[in-house]
Amino acid sequence: MNEPTTPWVPGTVPPADEITASYWAATREHRLTVQECEGCGHRQHPPRALCTACGSTDALRQADASGTGAVDTFTVVHRAPRPDVAVPYVVARVRLAEGPLVLSRLEGRDDPESWDLGDPVTVTWVDLPDGRALPCFRPTATEES
Repeated sequence: MNEPTTPWVPGTVPPADEITASYWAATREHRLTVQECEGCGHRQHPPRALCTACGSTDALRQADASGTGAVDTFTVVHRAPRPDVAVPYVVARVRLAEGPLVLSRLEGRDDPESWDLGDPVTVTWVDLPDGRALPCFRPTATEES
């Protein structure tokens, strides 16, 4: 299987702040988390200052996610945003098993055009120079066999 190949340049990923710090801390351990409202149970991603379901601002916490989901939509990028980025690559919206959508990259297939809506995926990680990591997704083990 192909390893994630995204070249990340320092400064291109936003720094952690008071809202995203616990999310970024979990990525250092390769743990995918979603924000959960303890008031209404709604789960969302990325972390926000308030629950998008009930508006609560004081009952939000990061909860571990399974790291599995399905491709909701995707596009194949053929024109690099910078000279050091290899093309083609796939940008996708993944619907996590827990419900939230995550915008990420799809990795692990030689033909980027071979993805289909609904394909099952599992999280993998691209480590950043500062110790944080970005989630990417690859085909699930059952699909790879």
